[in-house]
Amino acid sequence: MDLNVRCVTADCSDFPKVLRTGSKASVYSQIWAIGDLAILDRPLLGLVCSIRCPGDVILKTYDMIQALREQGVPIIGGFHSPMEKDCLDILLRGTQPIVICPARGLSTMQLPVKWRKGIKDGQLLILSIFEPKHKRLSAPLAEKRNQFVADICTRLFIPHASSKSKTEKLAYDQITKGKTIYTLDLPSNTYLKEVGIAAVKINHKWDTI
Repeated sequence: MDLNVRCVTADCSDFPKVLRTGSKASVYSQIWAIGDLAILDRPLLGLVCSIRCPGDVILKTYDMIQALREQGVPIIGGFHSPMEKDCLDILLRGTQPIVICPARGLSTMQLPVKWRKGIKDGQLLILSIFEPKHKRLSAPLAEKRNQFVADICTRLFIPHASSKSKTEKLAYDQITKGKTIYTLDLPSNTYLKEVGIAAVKINHKWDTI
């Protein structure tokens, strides 16, 4: 598998179908990728979470990620925060497809050995909506990245969204768009459940089709 960065525009035959539909067609006209774009043909579960989480959320999130790995659920996320990096390490021990969306351009990124192996094995896709000039992560880019993850995924898993956070706003915006969103069934997430986000337990059965 080629580890070089490819720029794929909307007029290319292999531009992802999921980005050709609805309002996404006008928002995302080009992407940069390393890996197999065919992974985007799978129904992806998006992972977005507030950086600050209660301790019980962190522990249960790790448990849920292990359950998702064991069930082979394809996942897309930014995997930038310490907790999300731990989640990625857990997922990379499985064989399910993973899409990593950095909040920066890809051309100068140093890929970890585990990522390179995942790409060569056809398990991992690195995907960005940011031009090469964006060499460093920033809060505005992270916000746009999370919006992209939410737009491209089939369903969204938000382990926790802090009150009045950008993650909470993202969740509300996606609800109005009809996106199916899940959170952990914990007291810390009671207010999320009250606005229509489905609460799931660790033994939730995720379909992978």
